[in-house]
Amino acid sequence: MKVAVVIPTQRRAPYLEVALASIVPQARAAGAEVLVVDDGPDDATRAVAERHGARYLRHDAPRGLNAARNSALKVTDAPLVCFVDDDVEVRLGWLDALVGAATACPDEVAVLTGPIHARFEDHRFRTCGREGPPITFLDLGPADRDCDHAWGANMAVRRSAVERAGSFDEARELYGDEQEWQARVKAAGGRIRYVAGAALDHRRAGDDARLRALARAAYHRGLASRRFDVFNGTAPSLGTELRVLAGCLVHGPRRARRP
Repeated sequence: MKVAVVIPTQRRAPYLEVALASIVPQARAAGAEVLVVDDGPDDATRAVAERHGARYLRHDAPRGLNAARNSALKVTDAPLVCFVDDDVEVRLGWLDALVGAATACPDEVAVLTGPIHARFEDHRFRTCGREGPPITFLDLGPADRDCDHAWGANMAVRRSAVERAGSFDEARELYGDEQEWQARVKAAGGRIRYVAGAALDHRRAGDDARLRALARAAYHRGLASRRFDVFNGTAPSLGTELRVLAGCLVHGPRRARRP
């Protein structure tokens, strides 16, 4: 099966360096193409892509994550396109697991994903254990199974699914961007498959791993998620949001006092 690995990015060359260092060897072994879509552009990003032998595609101005995905789909004819974020490091066997599952599964399995492990570097990260990490993560266990959703950090799609459901909606912003498209895929009869062996780490490093940066990113993710809920007509009521806020105000200081 011909395969392409696509990494949309914007001015994050240090993250991209780690991602490509883990992806390119697996892609070469599988005969897969690696494509970096620079939604910027940025000279440092281009230099990293060229150093690792990845194909480089640039947008003259930022157009968004879904636009980057669509641009990649236009320049590769691979039947399987594996999208990852620029801040990941794939684990051994990641690409082989996705290709193997895509080969073994019927065409109605339109999207494949795998475990996404949150990894914080350079700074200690404390958590109460009640909530998951403040970045995208996924772990559905050690066995392959169908699932409801594939996060864009680890999302392989069949070209046949794009032909049936259409391209990604470029009007959708970050957080909700891939969900709207997957809803169309499922409405057209497609399935989403979790592949336990297709694991990667979702990284935060340097100042991005500090509490202030993580909280700021979580805040903006929450705003975008609520806008997507409004788009779907499922926005929570004011009362529900106030109860969640009150719970956070009580829970945070209480946990902070614990050793």
